[in-house]
Amino acid sequence: MGRAGCCCRGAERLASPFLVRRFRLALALIVALCCGSHTGECQVSTPQCRIQKCTTDFVSLTSHLTSAVDGFHTEFCKALRAYSACTQRTAKSCRGNLVFHSAVLGISDLMTQRNCSRDGPTSSTHPEVHPEPCSYHSRTQHAHAHSHVHAHMHSHAHGHSHSHSHSQPGYLFCGLFGDPHLRTFKDSFQTCKVEGAWPLIDNDYLSVQVTNVPVVPGSSATATNKITIIFKPYEGCTDQRVYQAVTDNLPAAFDDGTVSSGDPIHTFTGADGAAGKVRALWISERTPGHHVELHAGYIGVTVIVRQLGRYLTLAVRIPEELAQAYDATQDLQLCLNGCPSSERIDHGGHLPLPLSPPALGLQLHQLRRPSYASQTQAYLYGSPQAFGVEGAKERCREKLEVQDIYFHSCVFDLLTTGDANFTVAAFSAQKDMESLHPHRDRWRIYPRGSATSILNSDCQPIKQLTVLLLSALSVTLMY
Repeated sequence: MGRAGCCCRGAERLASPFLVRRFRLALALIVALCCGSHTGECQVSTPQCRIQKCTTDFVSLTSHLTSAVDGFHTEFCKALRAYSACTQRTAKSCRGNLVFHSAVLGISDLMTQRNCSRDGPTSSTHPEVHPEPCSYHSRTQHAHAHSHVHAHMHSHAHGHSHSHSHSQPGYLFCGLFGDPHLRTFKDSFQTCKVEGAWPLIDNDYLSVQVTNVPVVPGSSATATNKITIIFKPYEGCTDQRVYQAVTDNLPAAFDDGTVSSGDPIHTFTGADGAAGKVRALWISERTPGHHVELHAGYIGVTVIVRQLGRYLTLAVRIPEELAQAYDATQDLQLCLNGCPSSERIDHGGHLPLPLSPPALGLQLHQLRRPSYASQTQAYLYGSPQAFGVEGAKERCREKLEVQDIYFHSCVFDLLTTGDANFTVAAFSAQKDMESLHPHRDRWRIYPRGSATSILNSDCQPIKQLTVLLLSALSVTLMY
C-alpha cells in the first residue's frame, strides 16, 4: 500500500517466479526505459512509437490477476494476445526501438511458457473492474484509472497532443519517540516538552492522542506512557474502534476485546502470489507486549506502537487527502503543525546537548536507597547510568550507524535520562520510519548547521544520479 512506482509497476508479479526469472532482463529493460521516458529522464521512444501505451495497457489488464483466481490462465493469455496485437500495430514506427524489441521477445517467451495460442480472443483494453469499497488502495486505483481514461479520451476528442498528469494518491508519515522527538508530516524534526495529553492527529477519520510524563526530576524532557487511537466509523466498512496502550499494557485487541472489524475483503497478496482475506480494520501483534501494528485498509492507514523500556513509541502512515480532512476546531495536531513554540526544546531544528544530566545524580542516589528501590519497579527496565557525551555517542553507535537526527536524539536522551533503553527506542523509530515513510529521499535528516546536513542538501542531484547508475549496474551484473 502506498508504495511509489512507475508506469509499469506490478509487472514482475504477473507470472510465476520461474517465468519472472526467464523474463527478467526484457522486463527490466521495459520497466526502466518506459518509466524513464514517462518522466522525461530518458527519451527513448519517438512520439509515433506507442510501445509505452501497449505495456501500460498490459499491466492494467493483468495487475489484478493472481494464480489463485479462477480462469487466470485464460485471462492472462487473452491479455498477452492483446499486448502482441498492440505491438504489431505500432511495429513500423518503433523500428530500432530497444523497448519495443524487448517487449516483443518477452511476449513470445511468455506465450511459449504459458502455452498460449497465437489465435484467440483478446482482452478489452479498459475492462470494467469494480473496486473494493472497504479498500482505500482499490478505491483510489479505480478512480485514478477512470480519470486517466477520461483524460485520454478528452485529449483525442479535442485534438490535444499534450499529456495530462494524474498523480497517484500521496502518503504522509509521522513518528514520536524518546523525550519526545516528533517527526511531522512535513518532515520537520522537533524535540518538545508537551507534558500531559496532546493530539497528534485529529481528522474526520482518525484521532491519535498521546500522554507524556516527566522523565527525570529537574528536566523539562518528557516521554510517552499512554497512546489512544480512535478509528472513526466508516459506513459499510467499520463502526468506531478504540485502541489504547499504556506502559506495561500493550494489548493485541481493541478496547471492546475485538481484534478486527468489517467484512473480509480480497486485497492481501502473499509472497507466493496467492490471494488472502483481510478485514477493513485489524490488529497484528508482532512481539507480545512490545510491538503491535494496526492496519486500517479502508482508509489506507498503518500505525506501529511499541514499548521500549518504560515508554512508548508511535509511527503512522496516512493518505495525504485524509490527513487534510479536518475543520477549524481540529487545528491542534502535532503531526500536522508541530509543537507550539512555547513547548519546543530544540532551537529551530538544532538540539543542544545538556552539559550534564540535571537530576541524574539525585536519581542515582535515590535508587541506591533500599527503601526507595523496594518501592519502585526501576529494576525491570535497568538502572540509570551516568553517561558523558563520548560515552553516550559510543552507546548510540552500537545501534545507529548514520549520525543523523535519530543518532543525535539518542545521544540527547542518554545524557538527559541515563536510560539506555532510549538507544533501542531511537533505533526502532528509525526502522519504523523506513518501513512506513513513502519517500526514501527524505529519510535522512541531519542536525541543522552540521557539515553532513550541508553536504546532504547540496549533493542531492549527485546522489540521485549515483543511485540510478548503481541500479543499472546491478541489473547488468545479474546477468
